[in-house]
Amino acid sequence: MEAKKKTISVLMFPWLAHGHTSPYLELAKKLADRDFHIYLCSTPINLNYSFKQSVIENYSQSIELVDLHLPSLPNLPPRYHTTNGLSSHLMRTLKDAFRMADPKFSEILQALNPDLVIYDYNQPWAADFASSLNIPAVVFIIYSFPFPEIYLHEYEMLSIMKNIDEIPDHEKFTLSDTLRRSRDLILVKAYRDFEGKYMDYLSNIFSKKIIPLGSLVQQSIDQDDHEEIKQWLDLKEKSSTIFVSFGSEYFLSKEEIHEVPKGLELSKVNFIWVIRFPQGEKISMQDALPKGYLEKVGERGMVMEGWAPQAKILQHPSIGGFAVEYIGAAVEAAGDKDGNLQSEEIAKAIRKVVPEESGEAVRKKVKKLSEMMNAKGDEEIMDGVAQELLVALCRKK
Repeated sequence: MEAKKKTISVLMFPWLAHGHTSPYLELAKKLADRDFHIYLCSTPINLNYSFKQSVIENYSQSIELVDLHLPSLPNLPPRYHTTNGLSSHLMRTLKDAFRMADPKFSEILQALNPDLVIYDYNQPWAADFASSLNIPAVVFIIYSFPFPEIYLHEYEMLSIMKNIDEIPDHEKFTLSDTLRRSRDLILVKAYRDFEGKYMDYLSNIFSKKIIPLGSLVQQSIDQDDHEEIKQWLDLKEKSSTIFVSFGSEYFLSKEEIHEVPKGLELSKVNFIWVIRFPQGEKISMQDALPKGYLEKVGERGMVMEGWAPQAKILQHPSIGGFAVEYIGAAVEAAGDKDGNLQSEEIAKAIRKVVPEESGEAVRKKVKKLSEMMNAKGDEEIMDGVAQELLVALCRKK
């Protein structure tokens, strides 16, 4: 493995989930466009799934894919070295295997000797390895702050505590540990216009500059893809439609598959809903939805399976709100005491965002987000990000 320097070299190290690798890839492209040389490090199966086609087609000279080989455990062969389609009972095993690959990651760092490491929030040990080699490391947090107040319901706190209890003591860390290890800067997938007060709060606590990166939403490679979506949206009134997508690796339970479509139907609001099923499960969209559902909602709803051009959809003027793993223009749909979604609450939240007067503030945020997501806006943000990284590196020379 021989490093090929091109101005500044950056090793990027995301967690093994598509919801993490996708924004890391988009950031890699933005930096490569500004003469950074990027090493994207992940498992071979993850690189093939998330990166290979996009990199080979347009960035073969400026983005290098670097294989991180995890130990092949009896119940976790290499094809399972990704969270994509992974059964929940194997998630702990995958995390253990990932942590056991520490020596491999250290070898990669020593061989490539990048100028900078950008690491994920749940991998503070990557910053420790970088520091031991005198390489600055900066954390990139793919999450932002979606609601007006930050709080946890009781069921959310119980779930977090259960997950913490299952982690061996020597592997436990806090988000504070991760942020304190980050060298001078913290990168966040967000817009200052929406989440400036939270960024300032974090900055004050950790004495680090918070750098918002914009949306980093994956663009459709073929601009003619999904033209039928645009045509469908063109027929809808301004701010009259909601976009619903729960993340690339979030799969609805049987109960939720019943409650979500019912809630969308009860809302009487136009919607685009992206639904996904785990790999290997032979479930068709027609079988999963309530009988006759698509006919019942008619032209008011569009249900898609798999992937949707999120950036293109959110930029359309007919979108008035969205329920996605995303940034700050949302209203929470309350669940029951265990956090289970309820159709009536889903409908109530949607109506609050789209048709009712009380949702005007949210609709204005959605409109502003749509305007900010245009190419020029994100490109201007990224010019500033590149400059911040260069300045931070120069300070450490």
